[in-house]
Amino acid sequence: MCSLVQKYNIPGPRYTSYPTVPYWDLNSFSGKKWEESVAHSFKATNSKEGMSLYIHLPFCESMCTFCGCHKRITKRHDVELPYVHAILKEWKLYRNLFSEKAMIKELHLGGGTPTFFSPENLKKLIMGIFRYTHKAENAELSFEGHPNNTTRAHLQALYDVGFRRVSYGVQDYNLTVQKAIHRVQPFENVKRVTDWAREIGYTSVGHDIIFGLPHQTLKHVEETILKTKELQPDRLAFYSYAHVPWMKGNGQRGYKDSDLPSADEKRQQYEKGKALLIDVGYHEIGMDHFALESDTLYQSMEAGKLHRNFMGYTASKTSLMVGLGASSISDSWYGFAQNVKSLEEYQHLVENDIIPIFRGHILNKEDQIVRRHILNLMCNFETSWDTHRGYLSEMDSIQDSLAEMSADGLIVMREGHLKITSKGKPFVRNICMAFDLRLQRKAPETKLFSMTV
Repeated sequence: MCSLVQKYNIPGPRYTSYPTVPYWDLNSFSGKKWEESVAHSFKATNSKEGMSLYIHLPFCESMCTFCGCHKRITKRHDVELPYVHAILKEWKLYRNLFSEKAMIKELHLGGGTPTFFSPENLKKLIMGIFRYTHKAENAELSFEGHPNNTTRAHLQALYDVGFRRVSYGVQDYNLTVQKAIHRVQPFENVKRVTDWAREIGYTSVGHDIIFGLPHQTLKHVEETILKTKELQPDRLAFYSYAHVPWMKGNGQRGYKDSDLPSADEKRQQYEKGKALLIDVGYHEIGMDHFALESDTLYQSMEAGKLHRNFMGYTASKTSLMVGLGASSISDSWYGFAQNVKSLEEYQHLVENDIIPIFRGHILNKEDQIVRRHILNLMCNFETSWDTHRGYLSEMDSIQDSLAEMSADGLIVMREGHLKITSKGKPFVRNICMAFDLRLQRKAPETKLFSMTV
C-alpha cells in the first residue's frame, strides 16, 4: 500500500461537482441562463422529488486554522438578524422563479458556525423558510454544531422546527493537535452535546474526524476513534485534512509542511481508523464516510440511492439544490452557480432584488455524461458505459489511462463496466480523474487541489 500511496498521491479534486469549480466555463455563463435552468429543473422535479436547501451561516467567534470554509470572524452578534433577513430575501428571489410552492426534501445549515446564531434567530430563519414552502414527508433537516457553543436550547429550538440530524466537528481529541488547529474542545463537551441531542429525540448524530492534521500521530487517531466508539455516533465523516494554504489565506499558514504527517503516515492513520470503525459495526459509505446500519446513509447506499453534491453525501437525490447565503453554491442539475463571497456585497445585491451569484457553469451533454460516471464511482464504486447513455467518444483513451490502475489491482474492467476493488477505494479520486475530460484536456497551470491521499 505504501508504494501505491507514493505512486498515486497527486493533487486532485474531491468531486463534489463535475465540472469542478476551476473548470467552469464562465464566459458562456449568465444570470439569465442560470435562472432559466433553475426554473426548468424545478418544474421537472419539484412534485416528484422535491428540492434541497443549503444555508451558509458564515460567522465564527475564532479561527480554526484547519478550516477551508468561507467565514467571518467576529464576536459581534448584532450581525445575526440582518443576515437572517438577507437569507429570507434571497429565498424569496428564488421562489419568484418557481411555478408552484416549493417542496423541501433536505435542508442543511453549514458554516462557519451555525450555532454562533442564537436559538431564537435560528428558529426565526427556519420558520421564515417554511412560511411559504411545503416540507416533504420524511424531509431531512440537519445542521453542523460546534461542541463548545451548542446549547441544549439550540438543539431544542431546531428540533421543534423539524431538525432530526446534527453533526459535530470533533477533528481530534489530542490537546497538542487541538492547539495547533486552534480548536480546543474536551471530550466531555462532545459527550454532553451528543447526549443532549439523543435525549431531545434526534435520530442521527454525526461526528466529523480528520486525519493528517499538524502534529497528529497514528496513536492520536487511534485514541480519537476509541473515544468516539464510546459515544457511538450514527454516522462519521473521517476526512483527510486538505492542506491548501495557497488558497485559504493565513489560517493554514500557521504551521509548516514539516509539521504534517507524510502521505504514508496519513494512509496508515486512515487504515487504522477504518479498521477500528468496522470492528464496531460501522460500514464504509462512499469516500470518507461511515455509518451504522440504522442510519439513513447506510440504508440509502444499500438501496442504491446514495447521492453526492456540494453538501457531501446525502441519503437521497434531488436534482435541484439551492444554496443560500454568502459563498453558497447551487446546483440545478443542468448548471452550477456560486454566490458572491463578500458579506457586504451579498447583502447589497439581495437588498436590490438581485440573486447574488458571481460565477457559474451550464453543463453541456458531455459534462452530463461525465458527471454521471463520477457520481456512480463516488457513490457506488462502479460505473458502466455499455449503453449510449454512458458512452463518451474518448472512452478508449479513458480506458487506456485506467490500465495501470487495473494492473495495480485498484479496479476491475470488463466490457463496458468498471468496478473499484477494496484495494482501490482509497484511490477513488484518482480513478475519477481518468474520466475528468476537462482536467485531461487542460491540466492546471498552478496547484489548485489538495493531495488525493
